Amino acid sequence: MNVWQVVGYKNSGKTMLIEKWIKIAAAEGYRVGTVKHHGHGGYPERNDSYTDSKRHEQAGAVAVSVEGGGLLELHAWQPAWPLAQILSLYELLPLDFVLVEGYKHESYKKVVMLRNEDDWDSLSQLSNIIAVITWESSSRLSFIPYPLFFINDEESYLHWLMNEVRKNE
Repeated sequence: MNVWQVVGYKNSGKTMLIEKWIKIAAAEGYRVGTVKHHGHGGYPERNDSYTDSKRHEQAGAVAVSVEGGGLLELHAWQPAWPLAQILSLYELLPLDFVLVEGYKHESYKKVVMLRNEDDWDSLSQLSNIIAVITWESSSRLSFIPYPLFFINDEESYLHWLMNEVRKNE
C-alpha cells in the first residue's frame, strides 16, 4: 500500500497540505484515502462541525477515517486502533494511495510541517522524512538533508509530492 504521512505540531498546516494534495490527486484521477489521528486525547469530535476529517472528504478523499481514544470513526470500537490495523481495512478499498495525518512515530514516508523555530527539534525524533515544509527561515536550513520547501511555495511542493506519488505507483 502506498502510504504517506504528514506530521507536525498543532496548527502547522497538516490538514491544509492534505486538502491541497487530495484536490490535485483527485483532479488527476487518483483515489485517495486518509487517516487522521486525533492526537489531542479522547474521542474524535462527533458532530457536524468543520472537522479535519470532513475537510479531507470535501477535498475529494474517497475513504476517510479518524482515530482517537480507541474509537475509529468507522463505527467500530476496540481499546486502540494501531495504524497498521486501520491500513489493513483500507487495503480492501480501491485506493491509489493513503495520506495519514499524524502518527508521528510510525515508519511511513513523512512530510514534516514546521511552523516555528521550536518545531525544528522534532526532526531528530522522526524517521523516514522525505521532505520538510516550513513557515519561517531558520539557521538550521543548511543542515537539512532532504527537500525543503517554504509554506508559500505551494506550487513547488505540491508538484514535487505528486511526482513522488507517481514514482511509487
